[in-house]
Amino acid sequence: MNLYSTLQIGDYHINHCEDNLLIKKISSDKVVCAVMDGCSTAMESHFASSLFGKLLRKIIIEKGYQSLYEKNFQRSIAEELKDIIEGLFKELVLIKKHMTLDEKELLTTLTILIYDKAQDEGVILAVGDGVVCINGNITEFDHDNKPDYLAYHLHEDFENWYSAQSQKIFFNCLQDVSIATDGILSFSKIKITNSDEMVNCMEYLLKDSQYNNTEEMLNRKLKELEHQYGVKPADDLAIIRMINN
Repeated sequence: MNLYSTLQIGDYHINHCEDNLLIKKISSDKVVCAVMDGCSTAMESHFASSLFGKLLRKIIIEKGYQSLYEKNFQRSIAEELKDIIEGLFKELVLIKKHMTLDEKELLTTLTILIYDKAQDEGVILAVGDGVVCINGNITEFDHDNKPDYLAYHLHEDFENWYSAQSQKIFFNCLQDVSIATDGILSFSKIKITNSDEMVNCMEYLLKDSQYNNTEEMLNRKLKELEHQYGVKPADDLAIIRMINN
């Protein structure tokens, strides 16, 4: 199984990339991938997406140690996902209070994937906007630029909030799975090139397997889109792609 990732600042952004990504193993068989997209109209949105990434890494590291001591205790991927999101929820509540953070400082989307290689099954949860491609089938979670951010609900009961999350997809028989921020929908022509050929950027990045022999596959594809076709994402972009060879 090969993992590919890319993180790129959008052509319309200047100071910071407001997206972030994380790839971290819970155990030898279970991996967690996540992409975050900070709200551009909020406060220091690059901070929110980075904070989510740091907290998820902390939670996954702790779960990794826990799995070493509880080798005979098996959790389903659904239970793993809920445990991780609950841990993130609680950490955010504490940090918001401890640092007297404004809600607008915590606005970021989250698309998280957990895959169990031993069972060949996975789950993806999107909190807010995002794009998912599972074995060639693309799903867009679009809220017309008004995502229902997790940070809006930190005052609520976690169980009630989590049970209402409907943007959840279970899958098995992994062949080629990707998660991406909605920057993948923002490609636009930024310069004239020698080629007038049109390209579907989303399918090229999430479906096409060219350059899969290098871990820089996605970065190479983005360079090709820019220099051969003259297109770049206007918005920040984070992609994680998992291909089972």
